[in-house]
Amino acid sequence: MTLLDTVRPSIRDGDVTVLVAGVGTLGASGILKALRQTDAFDAHIVGVDANPNARGFSLVDTAATVSQEEPGALVAEIHEIAWTENVDVIFPLGTEYLRPLSESKPTFESEGIRVMVADPRALAIARDTGRLYGELVKQGHPATPEFYRVSTHDEFVDAVHALGYPDRCVCFKPPIGTDLSCLHILDPEINRFNALLNKQSNSIRTTLDGVLPAFAETTEFPDLIVTEDLRGEKYSVDALVRTEDEPILVTRLHTETDENRSFTGTVEEDFELMEYSREICDLIGVEYNATLRFKRGVDGTPKLLGVHPRISKSITACVGAGANIPALSVQYALGHELPDVDVEWGTHVTRDWQDVFYGPDREPSTI
Repeated sequence: MTLLDTVRPSIRDGDVTVLVAGVGTLGASGILKALRQTDAFDAHIVGVDANPNARGFSLVDTAATVSQEEPGALVAEIHEIAWTENVDVIFPLGTEYLRPLSESKPTFESEGIRVMVADPRALAIARDTGRLYGELVKQGHPATPEFYRVSTHDEFVDAVHALGYPDRCVCFKPPIGTDLSCLHILDPEINRFNALLNKQSNSIRTTLDGVLPAFAETTEFPDLIVTEDLRGEKYSVDALVRTEDEPILVTRLHTETDENRSFTGTVEEDFELMEYSREICDLIGVEYNATLRFKRGVDGTPKLLGVHPRISKSITACVGAGANIPALSVQYALGHELPDVDVEWGTHVTRDWQDVFYGPDREPSTI
């Protein structure tokens, strides 16, 4: 696709046209449904994804497949779709859309198309855990976990021991990215046989002796973040960050997760987590949606695991508790005054699978 030089068509009466980028992302179906549940606007949804069988295509008004081989080409394709469909707001769900859309945001917004993504600097800090923690250290923020950024074999071993191994478990992961599936836990008391037969959710448990031979095989030692292992309760804070107003914040306790595809949890009011999240978002410079992950340390202090500079895959937990953050985010992007949000604290949520069916002679459908 190429950029169009024609005049944009007229706006549909009563509609807000939202281009949702990444409708094949886990959790997309709930977000798409949330956009239709609001009384604030009638959503005409344009769904975009690289996968022609993306699960969210069954829930949109207009579907379009894009390539992701090169960011410039991706932006050009989205631009043409946005222009043709008279899009008001671009709402990225997939991480792969964030940086290209952030860097091209001035072009879109000069044409009246709002792009719901933070600026490139904020994205860079949020995506790099080492840099994020470094910014927190500068502020002396209490949510900073014990950590080391290492890039050699000796630095790695020294950091692991400095954090208390083998008397304590220690974690490590690449600094770039927020996917907890890349997290590894060094556990000196691990039962190797049991670990083989019972996969630990979102982590791989091993020992220091178990990982050093693998590192010895590499020609260049990887850049890693080594942190304390936090064993307390896990929380998410869903944030809609506004530049000239207080953020909308909803805190959630995770009681059970399964590979990020299903979970149970409770929407709980936690003022300490809200304040920490407000400070961290302000420090990074995040705008629009962000998801902050915390775990409590042994003394009960919340420690930051990371910041996702996009809307959560499980944001429907907030929607079910009365905070339709997807719809509110679109309203904010359009410059509308937002209503007061009345969260029903204590709401318990269980999320599980949803099936999408494809037939040779029919559009995708759900039950």
